[in-house]
Amino acid sequence: MTGGLIVLFGIIAMVMIHEGGHFLAAKATGMKVTEFFFGFGPRLWSTRRGETEYGVKAFPLGGYVRIVGMNPYEEVAPEDLGRTYREQRFSAKAIVVLAGVASHFVVALLLFYIVASILGVSVSTTTVESIQVTLADGSPSPAAAAGILPGDRIVAIGGVDTDEWSEVVAVIAAHPGDEVEVVLARNGQTIELTATLAALEDEAGEERGFLGVRAASVKDRAGPIAGIGEAGAAVGEATVASAEGLWRMVSGFGGLVEAVITGDVEEIEDRRPASPIGLVRIGAQTEDLGIAFTLELLALVNVFVGIFNVVPIYPLDGGHFAVAVYEKVRGRAADVRKLAPIAAVAVAFMVLLGVLAIYLDIANPFTLR
Repeated sequence: MTGGLIVLFGIIAMVMIHEGGHFLAAKATGMKVTEFFFGFGPRLWSTRRGETEYGVKAFPLGGYVRIVGMNPYEEVAPEDLGRTYREQRFSAKAIVVLAGVASHFVVALLLFYIVASILGVSVSTTTVESIQVTLADGSPSPAAAAGILPGDRIVAIGGVDTDEWSEVVAVIAAHPGDEVEVVLARNGQTIELTATLAALEDEAGEERGFLGVRAASVKDRAGPIAGIGEAGAAVGEATVASAEGLWRMVSGFGGLVEAVITGDVEEIEDRRPASPIGLVRIGAQTEDLGIAFTLELLALVNVFVGIFNVVPIYPLDGGHFAVAVYEKVRGRAADVRKLAPIAAVAVAFMVLLGVLAIYLDIANPFTLR
């Protein structure tokens, strides 16, 4: 359950850090902030400090910062003139709306750095940690039949020298049902064995070789400087993957709705989004994989939310930025009211997607395979 709690508090922290970015940027540029809340709906608790009310509302579905003049329908009090969002120069507006987006990538970079340089990444070695004694039919596994023991290091297999575990896996997978030579290092001696690999079907229905060994792993920690590079590369890869995932989610939304209506489980699993409920459950399932895996999950969530928020559609942060760019280029204020239909469609899409995600995470919980 520890992994689930880490993800839960991580999501809450992500929301508050995002809103905190808007809040601090607005304060720094002289705008008036009247509310800073976690959740929506009726107030559960609040306190006022200066001109800002801080608190928690009943429905924990996000958070918000109320900046005077950011709502195009808001009537501004005379005493607030000069401190509204709508009156600010382009640079101030850009800083305020993009501060929340930027916070996700900063948090992701920090989490990836903690994993790379402090916790370390688990790297599989060519040393055997354990062997599977029998196959599903009760017969001895190829590893057990050949005499491979825990602690043995696979030096070569099938005539291929193996320095990395991926090389071992590749050779085994490519020879289903074949007899292969296995060269082992055991207690300072070299031992040569013969193993007849089993032939098992993978999820795609293709035969793959199977030996029945599990690799031992070691923690690989990057140095302080190298860790920054690795974390940056991880954020870059997560950004590309998140953009692709977001496109698939939007373009496949109709297919998801159809799959839910028809009960097509396989199609649902291929398209399903995850709500905070599902993410917490996934976090709980990652507990056996270690805290590093859980933190990487949180980093990926941060990057995805950052990519989602930067989409230039009102009322997302990217939409506010697009309006600010339009006003800068055209040299006059935009009539944001004309964007109301687009905003309504965007909000309806997000609400329906969220409802579907929650429904699926309750009715058909996601399970790591």
